[in-house]
Amino acid sequence: MKTKGKTPKYGLIFNSSFIGRAGQKNQGRISRYLANKCAIASRVDCFSEAPTSKFGETLKDQMEERLKFLSQGVKPRKNKEAMNEVIEELKKEGLFYGDKVRVKREDGDESEEEAPKKEKKEKKEKKDKKRKHSEVASDSEAEEIEKKAKKDKKKKKSKD
Repeated sequence: MKTKGKTPKYGLIFNSSFIGRAGQKNQGRISRYLANKCAIASRVDCFSEAPTSKFGETLKDQMEERLKFLSQGVKPRKNKEAMNEVIEELKKEGLFYGDKVRVKREDGDESEEEAPKKEKKEKKEKKDKKRKHSEVASDSEAEEIEKKAKKDKKKKKSKD
């Protein structure tokens, strides 16, 4: 950036040490992989309640595993497995709450399971109502068209 030259094909991320360590033919793959891991890290940082570096460290380890895979053929862990390990670790420390934690509600509120069912039922009722209304409207339109057709036939017969 200081030299004001053209940026590389893969952008500024191409200057990363991970990409420099990859072979020439694998640099594009590693740059895409690194970009994906950066996106995951930014989402985790954005949506986590308590900041922690454990996700970042795991993502960095995954980058190392991917480099080994491309150079030596050692199979890396799946992202789901790696993230689940971190989540379990954070749960043990009491830092992860998750999206499936039940929240206590007041007596007048509906439970979490009943609300979506009720919404689906209401949507279905509205849909049925619209369908019935459109059927009635189309029936009345069809009757009007038939009446016009009969009138036209009568006019043609009377002219002949």
